Amino acid sequence: MMAILVLSMTACSKTENGSAGQGKSVVLSKDKLKDRIKGAWAAQTIGVTFGAPIEFQYNSTMVQDNQKIEWNDSSLVDQFRTKPGTYDDIYMDLTFMQVIEDHGIDATAQQFADAIGGSTYKLWFANQTARYNIQNGLAPPQSGHWLNNPCADDIDFQIEADFAGLMSPGMINSAVDMCDRVGHIMNYGDGYYGGVFIAALYAEALVSGDVSQREEIIRTALKTIPPETKFSQCINDVLRWHGEAPDDWKATWYKVNRKWSMDTGSPLGIFKPFNISYRTIKYNTRM
Repeated sequence: MMAILVLSMTACSKTENGSAGQGKSVVLSKDKLKDRIKGAWAAQTIGVTFGAPIEFQYNSTMVQDNQKIEWNDSSLVDQFRTKPGTYDDIYMDLTFMQVIEDHGIDATAQQFADAIGGSTYKLWFANQTARYNIQNGLAPPQSGHWLNNPCADDIDFQIEADFAGLMSPGMINSAVDMCDRVGHIMNYGDGYYGGVFIAALYAEALVSGDVSQREEIIRTALKTIPPETKFSQCINDVLRWHGEAPDDWKATWYKVNRKWSMDTGSPLGIFKPFNISYRTIKYNTRM
């Protein structure tokens, strides 16, 4: 028998203030859902690998069209063997998934934090600081609060919130609830909201049957974060500028860089073009 998954999908997603809209039902076969989830994991892994050689090499500028980025059938396995720290985006995701496997979908923030605190893999910035805080007795959300974590606005949770959306297809409120337990371990404010937005994107995209609806998917995901946040303002700028020049992504890139790249949120990026604050363009590949 074909396994049918009926998903409750919110039309208007929950915000941090707790408001929510009416839902609707989406029906997907188990095989189709599995295929989409596998595709999402493959895309994340390939993307991390493809961008690794140029990460932080083009700060405040873009990779020119004549700059070739090497890729072959062994690129992924070679990168994993020689520089496993490249995949912090992924092994953090897998850590959170293991906690859910061990403790259930209602695992607590402290259980997620304990898993990070006991890890030995490489971490940087907000994640690294959070692990130090946890190992020294700070529980979430204090481990990620800006008073205790100077990297609270960095992109750490944004690059590892994928799991929350992938485990909540069509159920954006569930994805946000999971983010609330995990995201404050290492981030706060806009650093946290970036992860919520990414998780909501995945949850919504998994049940969307048409890639041409990408702007609608983005706008739906934006409903999960307060509109007055800088993160929301930045994404809305991208949507607006792309609408003005849909065939010229570079025009949008220049406008985003001009308005949003000046930030001193990450300690290592002060007075330098380097910065991994949630809204700073750290490197670019062809789009």
